[in-house]
Formats: sequence, structure tokens, C-alpha cells
Amino acid sequence: MAPELRFTTLEEIDEIYSTLNKTFRSGKTKPIAFRKVQILQLAYLVQDNYERFKEAFAIDLGRPPLEASFLELDSTISDCKIAYDRVDKWARSEKPPFNIKFAAFRPVIRKEPKGVVLSISPFNYPVWLALGPIIGAIAAGNCVVLKPSELAPAIGGLIAELIPKYMDSDVIRVVLGAVPETNKLMEYQWGHVLYTGSGRVGKIIGVAAAKTLSPVSLELGGKSPVVIDAKCDFKTAARRILWGKCANAGQTCVAPDYVLVPRSSEDAFIKALKDAHDEFYPSGATSTADLSHIINLAHFHRLKNLLDNTSGTIAFGGQTDELRKFIAPTVVKGVKDGDSLMSDELFGPILPIMPVDDVDAAIAYINAHDHPLALYCFSPDADFKNKVFDNTQSGSAVANDVLLHVGTDGLPFGGIGPSGSGYHTRGFSFDMFTHLRASIDSPGWIDTILGGRFPPYTAKKAAFLKQNLGTKLPPRPRISANGHGLIARRSNTKWLLLVVSLAVVSIGYTRAADVSEWARWLKGLIKV
Repeated sequence: MAPELRFTTLEEIDEIYSTLNKTFRSGKTKPIAFRKVQILQLAYLVQDNYERFKEAFAIDLGRPPLEASFLELDSTISDCKIAYDRVDKWARSEKPPFNIKFAAFRPVIRKEPKGVVLSISPFNYPVWLALGPIIGAIAAGNCVVLKPSELAPAIGGLIAELIPKYMDSDVIRVVLGAVPETNKLMEYQWGHVLYTGSGRVGKIIGVAAAKTLSPVSLELGGKSPVVIDAKCDFKTAARRILWGKCANAGQTCVAPDYVLVPRSSEDAFIKALKDAHDEFYPSGATSTADLSHIINLAHFHRLKNLLDNTSGTIAFGGQTDELRKFIAPTVVKGVKDGDSLMSDELFGPILPIMPVDDVDAAIAYINAHDHPLALYCFSPDADFKNKVFDNTQSGSAVANDVLLHVGTDGLPFGGIGPSGSGYHTRGFSFDMFTHLRASIDSPGWIDTILGGRFPPYTAKKAAFLKQNLGTKLPPRPRISANGHGLIARRSNTKWLLLVVSLAVVSIGYTRAADVSEWARWLKGLIKV
């Protein structure tokens, strides 16, 4: 049974905000050595309490131990190690590309913390999406307030208990609560706000952040489609898609939300999904220990209502158990636009299959709806994949697998448009919480070149500045008659002219008629 949380009082929130601001102004978080200690402490917080976290996952989400380890705990420890190893490089000031006009100013980009930052994390990945952003914020030298989801009280309470034991309480604090506590937090001005959750609440956070001019990143979600090429390996595709849909009971912001499959292949693909289902859960989905449950009754009833009102046909699954908040992996065939299952992000283990005539129809459907957080395509054909990716917009574009891109080192995680804004994970989390501060150091002698900027202005000064600082553009592009295309200029004509001229001389063509003929030929060759 989930523990009852003691929410942070509004007065305590005032004290937390004040304390963290004082700490940041003191410069305590600036040294890289201090940041590395905090990052390493966070890694040990997870490692030392590994089993307690797995128990808390079981309470909040019914999460199988393997999923708890693979999807969150090991990933969080790995992200800590990456930050620990790379923060020296991440935080190093950078020099911009060399430009002779500005080299004397010794321009540099300083990597500086944004101040006191806020991260509001969701219930579905209550460790990785709570602690992951903290890693980047601390690596960047910030002080941090974490507001975990009240819908996962066992995890939230455990994090609130452990943070003060492992981390510096003058640098990072946890606020427990729901709507009133979140509203209180959003009254303050923050160096940066990261919100992960639904688009509905994301709009509220965005409006509140605008009132204090606090920069904000939103990681939201949406209906992430899967496009199936009839030539793909259905067995492999089905196993990966079903795993991505069933992991954490489908409560993943980048879970495959629905499948667009060629009309002629719908039955064959559903059979492959059923084969994968029977392989994953040989004793049946309702009796397996390898499936999570829905987070609470409100979400359970939301999903059951969508399933009850679909006009599609349940191919397999469909079992529900209110007492356990359990919904079996369910595939629904023959789903059409406007169906209840297509009304919003599902966030559950229900997979609608929508047959389409061809890939163009799939692309048209995707483009007629909000940009998703992820777009998946299963195909062995590079042209097919490129057509899907080049003609759509999404937070990420993934071929022949699902979910794994968010844990891939070196890739950003973020949405576009209604699916979110901003990027995080690992180095991109550091960047999100870092201010790029432009800096120059101008020498006294530079006025011998830039003295013309000072009044009184004269034509001579203007000409001097133009000559020394003006920019010469490339040749004007030649536009085709319809105005839609450019006629490319031949970039090698002068070299061709030189080569031919040398050849003429070497062969010994000296007669005027021969030279005249060569000239006419070259003139025709280089004419565009």
C-alpha cells in the first residue's frame, strides 16, 4: 500500500526558495569539484537504495523488477557517471570560430549556471525523469527544486527521504505536494523550469512561467505513430512494438500509440502481434507478473471508457480488472479516424491498428494531427524511411525500434510544437540549465581601426569602416523563369579555362584561326 505523503507547506516553500537563492549567490555551486561530488552522491543514492526503489516501483506502478532496473535505475546511474566524467569538458568556456575581424577582442562563450531552477517530474518514470534533469542542473552549477509527482507517492516519498541524506540541502530540495504546492512554486521567478507531463497542464505551466519571465522547457507527449512497410520483418517489428506498448503498461510518453499498416497487411501484422503476445505471456496476460498496472483508478476508467466506445474490433486482449487497476495488452483492428481511441494520447496498453492504402495516406494522416513526440517506422527500405521522415515532423524519428532512442548517449530528447519544447538528457540537460554568456575583452589599440565609430561622422570614416569591415557577398543567384528554382553556376569554369589554355599552348596551336576556334568553344562551354 502506498504511503501517505506529508506535503510541503507553503511557508516551507518560501524558506526553500530563499535558502537556495542565498546558496547560489554565495558561489558555492560554481567549482567543478563540488558539482562532481554532488553528482556522484546522487549515483550512490540510487545504487545504495536499489532494492528499496524496486519495492517502491512495485507499490506505485506494479512495475516488474527487470523493468525498474532496465528502464530507470540503471539508466540514472549511467547518466550520473556520464556527467561525472564529462562535466569538466561541458563547463569549459568555448571560443567561437576564428574571424579575423574580431580576433582582437578575444571573444569567448562562458558556460554559466542559470541560478535556482525547478523540475516538475511525472508519475510514469518517477526516478529517471525526476533525477535525470537534476544531474544536468547540478552539473551546470545550479541550485535545484524538485517537485515529484504526487501520483507516485512511494517513489516521491523515498526520494524526499534520501535527498537530504546524500545531497547538500543548501543546493537541492524536494517539494512534495499537488496543485496548491505547484501553484505556489510557479509564483517565483526561476532560472529555468522543466515540466514533464500532459499538454493540458503544460499550458498552465507555460502561462504561469510567462508571468515571471521564467524560461521553460516542456516535455509533453502526444500520439506517437508507427508506420509499417509491408516489406518489413513482421515478427521483429511486432515484438519490438508490443514490448514498447506494454512496458510500464503503456504509460510512456514515447510509447507507440497507434499503428498505420497497409490495408492488405493488417491481418498478417495482427497475427505477428498475437504471436509476440503469446511468446511474452505464455500463461496469459491476466496472470503474468511481467506487466505493470495503471497508476490510479481515474486513469484506469479513462482507458476503459475509450476501449468501451471504440468502433474498432478487439483482435485480442481487452480484459480489465478494476481492483488491480489492470488492463491487459489489447490490440484493436479496423480503427478509423475519429474513433475514441484516436481522440488523445492513450497512455495505456491499448494499440489501435489503422489500415491505410499506402505510405502517402499514412503521412497525410500524421500531418493532419499534432506533431508527436516520437515517430516510428519499420522498413528495410532506405527510400521508404526517408520518405516518412522527410515529409513529417516529430520530436524524434526512429527506424526499426521503439523507446531506446531516449536512452541513447549523445541524442537529445524533446518534442516539437504540441509535443513539447527544449531538449534534455545527459549533455543536453547540462545545456538546458546553462546560460551561454558572451564575452569580449577589447584592447585599447583597436580604436586605430574602429575609431570611425565615434562622432563626428564623416564620409571618410564611413568609407574606411566599409572597406575594412564590410562584407562581400557571393555572386547574385540566377533565378529560373518561374522564380521557383536557382540555376546553378558552374564553379569550375575558371579552372577549366586555365587547363584548356595550357593545353593549347603545349600542343602549339598558334595560328589565329585555331586560337579563334578555341575561344568560341570555351565561350560556349562556360555560358550558363
